[in-house]
Amino acid sequence: MRPPGTARVLLLFAAGAITLVASGCGGGGSSGGVIAADGSSTVGPFTTKAAEDWKAAGGSDVTVGISGTGGGFERFCAGETDISNASRTIKDEEATLCAENGVEYIELQVATDALTNVVNSENDWATCLTVEQLSAIWEPGSKVSSWNQVDPSFPDVPLKLYGAGTDSGTFDYFTDAINGEEGASRTDFSATEDDNVTVQGVAGDKGALGYFGFSYYEENQDKLKALEVDGGSGCVAPSVASAQDGSYTPLSRPLFMYVKLSSLQSTTALADFVRYALENAATIASEAQFVPLNQGQVGAELQKLADATA
Repeated sequence: MRPPGTARVLLLFAAGAITLVASGCGGGGSSGGVIAADGSSTVGPFTTKAAEDWKAAGGSDVTVGISGTGGGFERFCAGETDISNASRTIKDEEATLCAENGVEYIELQVATDALTNVVNSENDWATCLTVEQLSAIWEPGSKVSSWNQVDPSFPDVPLKLYGAGTDSGTFDYFTDAINGEEGASRTDFSATEDDNVTVQGVAGDKGALGYFGFSYYEENQDKLKALEVDGGSGCVAPSVASAQDGSYTPLSRPLFMYVKLSSLQSTTALADFVRYALENAATIASEAQFVPLNQGQVGAELQKLADATA
């Protein structure tokens, strides 16, 4: 993820997270006047862009961490944050933890993603993989270690795998879509909650294969190649259009913000920020290289927000 472009924004790098702190005063939240968001590294660029634009429009401070969807929900359900960015829906055990701690929330879809498989730019043999081939690579106990084991027409090049860490909603979604069960994956791969690590790993190894959200590919397409996926109806490339029309199956997915009700109802700045993010979701998603919601979807999410703050 590239640092935002305005001079008013400072990026802090610590403990594997990227936190955006917009300068200036204003705004209430659970963090002493600063709206606190954490969670998915996939949704992080959307919220970061929303925070940057919000600050430029005179809004209050917003911090954005990227501890992964699972890590974000852990903090959110402990009452530490106002917003939990998520690349999957909340799990039953996470919802139970929130309930035990008295944390009520609303779920808002903010964009759509095309989860993208990437290879090194020097990989000139693979252009499309079937779901079955991806499953053979990633299924639990898989011993596939060379590209010619994926397809006999591919060269005998060692296959080095990079993927999302187990706290990531991307990991949950990918394993469910490809292997049929959340968390079902081989374990001998380079796992990380920071998708920039996957970018660097795949870019530096001719035989590498990795996966992450579409925005990270868009940011790094000069050094990576995206693979098409055949979900049963032919090879389809990840793109805004294929995610919107549903043809990029099974790897297109909704992206969410979970917002704490008590903060939303007691903090005008939080309600204003979330409303701003939704009203400008199409522009923010496009600029942050996500698949934007359509007008009907935006209207439905704004109604949820209005009902929560009534």
